[in-house]
Amino acid sequence: PGSTNYQFGFNSIPNIPITGAPADANLARWAMLHDNAAYRLYCFKGSSRDAIYQFSFNGSSYAYGHNSIPEMRLENFPADVDASSFAMLHDGSAYRLYMRRLGFRQTLYQAAWVPGTNIYRYGHNSIPNIPVVGFPPDTDWSRWAMLDDGAEYRFYAFKLGSNTQVYQGAFNRANSSYQFAYNSIPELTLVGAP
Repeated sequence: PGSTNYQFGFNSIPNIPITGAPADANLARWAMLHDNAAYRLYCFKGSSRDAIYQFSFNGSSYAYGHNSIPEMRLENFPADVDASSFAMLHDGSAYRLYMRRLGFRQTLYQAAWVPGTNIYRYGHNSIPNIPVVGFPPDTDWSRWAMLDDGAEYRFYAFKLGSNTQVYQGAFNRANSSYQFAYNSIPELTLVGAP
């Protein structure tokens, strides 16, 4: 099949509050992951490029600092990092954080959490720079996300001008890139979202 629907609220809680967020939590720049123990939400601290807040699901809300290191630092990213958005995933062994390269949005900068600290360090236990290849010309590089589903590292981005069409790719180890449609359904449709 060339397309699959994602139904809003299907087998999930449709609306989840965020509680205890600091006054300068920038919820316009956020990402999520699941680490097999907790569902986690992250957002930037204000206009910062190097500090994020961490929340986790407590059964009824995403609570700031719940079962989490409340504030994390981002270290050693190149000067041309685009901190307007980011993505995160947990691959079973490492917590990973991604941001795009400014001006050339088809390059991801990768960092990983340094265990025992509050630091995500660029290049730590990671491929530092990863190209994103083959996505259609109308890919909206400002609206993107990632996850590890246990089989593949996946990259998603909206189709430009659409709030329902999402392009999908996965990490291709043969060429060390995130590749459109690689081991993926190329286009997903969101159904029923408010």
